[in-house]
Amino acid sequence: MKKVIVITGPTSSGKTDLSIYLAKKFDGEIINSDSVQIYKKYNIGSAKITFAEQKSIKHHLLDLKEPDEVYTIYDFQRDCRKIISNVRLPFLVGGSGLYIKSALFNYELSNKKNTSIIYKNDKKVYDVDDMEFMIREIRQKDPKLVFDKYNPRRVVSAYLDLNSDKLRSQKKYKNNPIYDILTIYLDIDKNILQARVIERLEKMFKMGFIEETKQILQEYPYANFNIIGYREIKLFLEKKINLTEAKKLIISKTMNYAKKQKTWFKNQMKINVINVLDSKLKIKTFQIIKNFLKGAVYD
Repeated sequence: MKKVIVITGPTSSGKTDLSIYLAKKFDGEIINSDSVQIYKKYNIGSAKITFAEQKSIKHHLLDLKEPDEVYTIYDFQRDCRKIISNVRLPFLVGGSGLYIKSALFNYELSNKKNTSIIYKNDKKVYDVDDMEFMIREIRQKDPKLVFDKYNPRRVVSAYLDLNSDKLRSQKKYKNNPIYDILTIYLDIDKNILQARVIERLEKMFKMGFIEETKQILQEYPYANFNIIGYREIKLFLEKKINLTEAKKLIISKTMNYAKKQKTWFKNQMKINVINVLDSKLKIKTFQIIKNFLKGAVYD
């Protein structure tokens, strides 16, 4: 089986720096596995790697789509697997666990769409009435399905699956890897993580986080703002909350997401947990990968 390395962990854990270091050491290439960074324009708020950093190592699946274009987990699975097949040693780097697992395990996903309601020229144009219609259709045609009706993306995804060969509630999601996977999870004490999150957030505001969000709003009325940070800044720009409230919400939601993220990876994938504050972090991760690659033959 082809060997694939995953570098994951919460925001502000140092995934970018470590992955570049390791990919250079082992002559690998990096596949972005952050679902937000697939899109253009979401740069500051997603802590997207800079062009200068990208020059030092080959990166894939960054800035593929405009903010209002459609890119599903099916698209990621397809594109990621294609890149893996063409790359000597792929490093999947990011925190979008379901995206990562869909690419590396034998998940069966559907690409069938009903374009009559929610897509026009590949742009997302659904409104409240569309959402209510889709929820009714899901409940009528797949009553056994449990889904989050308050999450537009989940509703849309479940609605699209109504047109697949099997209803989503009937699908058997296989759980076997199709590659030889090494997953390194960068762990960090929650208090230290929170301090880092606060520091990074202040840096983002100085870099122009508010202006970036405002520009996306102006240029892409149907862009996705159901993203931690962008959602709260949008509320601030709409004068629904003040800036202090926005910052508190971003920090709180980021920390909650980090907690859920860690639980998900522990339950869903076999991970090697490494303390970010370990003074020998690079040495240890280098050795783990070296041992993992022993006996591997490359073209």
